[in-house]
Amino acid sequence: MAAAVVPNKKVVLKNHITGFPKETDMEIVTSDTIRLKVPEGSTALIVKNLFLSCDPYMRSRMSKNDDPSYVPDFIPGSVITGFGVSKVVDSGHPDYSAGDLVWGLTGWEEYSLLTNPEVLFKIKYTDVPLSYYTGLLGMAGLTAYAGFYEVCAPKKGEYVFVSAASGAVGQLVGQFAKLMGCYVVGSAGSDEKVNLLKNKFGFDEAFNYKKESDLNAALKRCFPEGIDIYFENVGGAMLDAVLRNMRIHGRIAACGMISQYNLEKGEGVHNLTYTIKKRIRFEGFLVFDYFHKYNEFVEKIIPDIREGKIAYVEDIAEGLENAPAALIGLFKGLNVGKQLVVVAHE
Repeated sequence: MAAAVVPNKKVVLKNHITGFPKETDMEIVTSDTIRLKVPEGSTALIVKNLFLSCDPYMRSRMSKNDDPSYVPDFIPGSVITGFGVSKVVDSGHPDYSAGDLVWGLTGWEEYSLLTNPEVLFKIKYTDVPLSYYTGLLGMAGLTAYAGFYEVCAPKKGEYVFVSAASGAVGQLVGQFAKLMGCYVVGSAGSDEKVNLLKNKFGFDEAFNYKKESDLNAALKRCFPEGIDIYFENVGGAMLDAVLRNMRIHGRIAACGMISQYNLEKGEGVHNLTYTIKKRIRFEGFLVFDYFHKYNEFVEKIIPDIREGKIAYVEDIAEGLENAPAALIGLFKGLNVGKQLVVVAHE
């Protein structure tokens, strides 16, 4: 019996861009089809995509970069790729069977042919929402876990600051820190997000950076004794202010710098001499370096989720046609919590 050939709606990048991205830099293509059968002898998978993750790092892939990056640039005219949750439709790989649920890199399309299934993670626990594997139990969760516990090496009672704290990673870092007995402050870009940090995620304090005329003064107000750990998601002026307020032997985990992603020329940092004066350790990291920690991470966090020790907020866009707007909204601060797109329900 011949395998079904079905329509395959997808999101493609029209052209490489500079400056702030727009929805019109992407387009929805509805004319393509896909055969729901892996090629004979292949170890590939055909998957049906259920949820897609919108992540800030995707912005750099939309440009033509002269410097090599840790992920390749998107190719104009080709489907955008990113992390997502999918269901296996057909498999040529011995480790996967039709019906398996997986998360990992996939296409922004209804169905994807994945030729490198070794980079996927099979979903073990399904008593939690599957959408969590785009964030809390996926890349964002592992990023928060590795960045905080491995890079920052926290100790009970330390003073922790998280920027972009209501986002997918920041909301988790703050809660991990609270579970350790740290004092935690977060910054966000709206009063709604500040209230979320304090009233849902349990941060000790939070402030709306857009209402602060002097970031240095805001940090001194929140941290009169200084900052031990800074989880860096923003860069620019926020990083400059934090450097002045770090304590001796403080640690900075550089996860992202979203304030810089849409600038044609990045802002300079003027307070780097504090890294010497205060013996600050400043370390950038990529979640890919910690994929080997994934099973350890899941086994640790699943009980916390079941027991209600971790709160989690998602911002859900329904339908692949709304994916471009959802992605662009990240850079306008429109999302509250983890931004994801529902492509299909099981």
